[in-house]
Amino acid sequence: MHTQRAKYHLGQVVRHRKHPFRGVIFDVDPEFNNTEEWYEAIPEDARPSRQQPFYHLLAENEQSFYIAYVSEQNLIADYSGEPVDHPDIPDLFGAFQDGSYELHFQMN
Repeated sequence: MHTQRAKYHLGQVVRHRKHPFRGVIFDVDPEFNNTEEWYEAIPEDARPSRQQPFYHLLAENEQSFYIAYVSEQNLIADYSGEPVDHPDIPDLFGAFQDGSYELHFQMN
């Protein structure tokens, strides 16, 4: 069995490589774990490999807040030092420090 370690961690602020949004990681799947319809909706020439970590983000852009599901290859660390303003952050995380949020929940 092949196991890949996630490059990013829970509470870390990241940016999308191609699209103008950033977010806080609140969950990680070791490989793709979403619907086939979601995967097929991505244009084939931009479709990421399923065999890599996928991250659940509390995301924001200039217009809105939402949940994003992004492959590791499409993320980069955000070194802006700026917090993310997603309204659900206080439900999952504590203080923002050094580019990450402290975990505010128990892991199973």
